[in-house]
Amino acid sequence: MLKSYSLQHECGEELEPLLRAYRDAVNKILEELWDNIEWEKRKIPGKKQYRLLPKYKVDVHSKEYKKKLRDSLLEDWDYAAHWVDSAIKTAHSIFKSWRKNYVKGERKRRRPTARRLFVRAKQTLVKLEGERLRVTIKPGEYVYLDLSKRYFPLPQEVSSSALGEPVITPEKVHLPIHCEDTQNGKPAVAWDFNLLSLDGYSPETGWVRIDTKKLASVHISSFEKRRSVQRRASKSKKAKKILAKYSRRERNRARKHQLEIARVIQSVAGVVGLEELSKHGMYTRSRVWNRMISRSDWRSISRILEERLGEAKVKELDPYGSSSYSLGVGGRTKT
Repeated sequence: MLKSYSLQHECGEELEPLLRAYRDAVNKILEELWDNIEWEKRKIPGKKQYRLLPKYKVDVHSKEYKKKLRDSLLEDWDYAAHWVDSAIKTAHSIFKSWRKNYVKGERKRRRPTARRLFVRAKQTLVKLEGERLRVTIKPGEYVYLDLSKRYFPLPQEVSSSALGEPVITPEKVHLPIHCEDTQNGKPAVAWDFNLLSLDGYSPETGWVRIDTKKLASVHISSFEKRRSVQRRASKSKKAKKILAKYSRRERNRARKHQLEIARVIQSVAGVVGLEELSKHGMYTRSRVWNRMISRSDWRSISRILEERLGEAKVKELDPYGSSSYSLGVGGRTKT
């Protein structure tokens, strides 16, 4: 099981040149991948329309192609060579995600671009030294991230654990840690997301309902407060600060309920089946309905469960017909 923990650090100035160089390298690779695709016209199954789908001209996953790309990037590279390997892996991951969403109709025919500053450090670039994480910048040049204020155990303190590939931003370090699976044979439960509840079912547990009205009320009350100052925020700095305070308070309160819901799901399920929902295709002409959909926290709860249980324990399910099957829910679990 893989768990991810976040911790703030104070090495942003030392890491910023590397972060910018890494982002530039990722964008160069994305541009190279984009130039190596051609658009193939295919018919949409069950419809009369056709779509243009991307297809690689060459095998971009071959060792020869990656070696040629790596050598070209290393010509003007001032840092450890392993950062280039990480940039290639990250760019392929970004491009794969873009293609998957494009096929679903959720992305435009436009080259993906990395905008945020971050690096994904290979295990060969980091080393735990007591309460510090040593990050290699150049051969013989290191940056040390202080982990003494952590709220989680380090790999040497947990049996059968290992440190994954940390993701480092200018403010935080995100540490993935492989831990022992502690599900103890709990059953797999499929969950149906509704506006005011989460309905789960498995043959072992039967029907389980988690009430999410408290989470919805956080967004509703915060929306009313924000609306009172939103019109003035464009002209008044004081109103902008108040608006930012309300938004921050809403996120913190919602996060508290999201964690509690995820805890309840984790307590009854070993493997979790969640609907593969997309807000993009659920909006209508109804303003009230669109507000209800925009305030939903389905993805936030899914991410928390993926962090706690690992991606292997969280499965995406086809949402078709799931709501009609859950009309007979009897049992309830309140949060």
